[in-house]
Amino acid sequence: MEKTMKFEQYRMLKQHALAACQAAGVNFPDVRQLNPILLAYIGDVVFSMYVRLRLLPVSGQVRIIHDLGAKMVSAVCQCQAMQLIEASLSEEETAVFRRGRNAKSIVPKSATVHEYRMATAFEALVGWLFLQEREERLEEVLDQAFAVISEMLNKK
Repeated sequence: MEKTMKFEQYRMLKQHALAACQAAGVNFPDVRQLNPILLAYIGDVVFSMYVRLRLLPVSGQVRIIHDLGAKMVSAVCQCQAMQLIEASLSEEETAVFRRGRNAKSIVPKSATVHEYRMATAFEALVGWLFLQEREERLEEVLDQAFAVISEMLNKK
């Protein structure tokens, strides 16, 4: 009974979201009000695409790009990058970082709680910068993260 109820709620929410997407003139939600997990979701997509585009010149083999990309976007690597980037954040970026770090979510077995929280903070920051259209700063953060992660993987 409990699972059926949750499924029905999910189905109703999904229908509502699809209807909202189809409605004309729907305004995009205020980025400052978005749940940090949603910011992290967007940030994950942005960083994944950035990494894949940066890896294109490395190999024409999809498998190699996929394997390297998967490592680079892992919570462990994102945590390492975020720890080095954190000191350069503005006050506003630090607030987004904290919201992402403190967001409640299920931690996968592939990372520690600390690594996962830091990775979520990184992704929330990237998502926020993207949605705020702060392209220059977004590029700086992505470039820094890529450099840190590349160096880390080269040492292994």
